[in-house]
Amino acid sequence: VQLQESGPGLVKPSQMLPLTCTVSGDSITTTETAWGWVRRPPGKGLEWMGAITYDGGHYYNPTLRSRTSIDRDTSKNQFFLQLTSVTPEDTAVYYCVADKGPRDLYWGQGIQVTVSS
Repeated sequence: VQLQESGPGLVKPSQMLPLTCTVSGDSITTTETAWGWVRRPPGKGLEWMGAITYDGGHYYNPTLRSRTSIDRDTSKNQFFLQLTSVTPEDTAVYYCVADKGPRDLYWGQGIQVTVSS
């Protein structure tokens, strides 16, 4: 499974951050797989943001739930993250992840996103 993040590297405060994860080597409708987003702010640990499951279910980090939306396009084998009302604290490297079970994770290379005016 290969995952590739894409999106803007710079976003202004209060705007919406849209990211796309393009998946190859597997289908995002493959059973028992969740497709998620994780970020790492500078100098901090990994933060799980949420996921969309193979059958379209959603799970979100409660602390980010009000600003986060994860969706997918099965025809393009892509899934998406939208994070609204961004602030400089949302500056991070964002990763998309395929979760196929315990210790069976596949990561994209990550994309640096900076929130700055």
